[in-house]
Amino acid sequence: QVHIVESGGGLVQPGGSLRLSCSSSGGAYTEGWYRQAPGKQRELVAIIPNGGFIKTASPVLGRFTISRDSAKNTVYLQMNSLKPEDTAVYYCKAVSPANGGEYWGQGTQVTVSS
Repeated sequence: QVHIVESGGGLVQPGGSLRLSCSSSGGAYTEGWYRQAPGKQRELVAIIPNGGFIKTASPVLGRFTISRDSAKNTVYLQMNSLKPEDTAVYYCKAVSPANGGEYWGQGTQVTVSS
């Protein structure tokens, strides 16, 4: 059974920073982060596909950095220069190497507000 643990969300002022962490167990590969703002569809933020290259969404390019500790199957998202439009629930995604099944964390709220 795949289990995903996310941490690091919270409230921050514009221009501030946060760091999200996500790890998974149960044989899945921890891939990265998506987000969903109120009234909007879930969108990719940054991922490191298994055997692939880092993908980072244009709105966060240059401000957010994704990294991975393979030994811990953990992905980190360093978010700098945060803007109010970054406010969303951030979801971690893991993928099964065996069958491509996708697994999602419960989400962590990031709120950027003064």
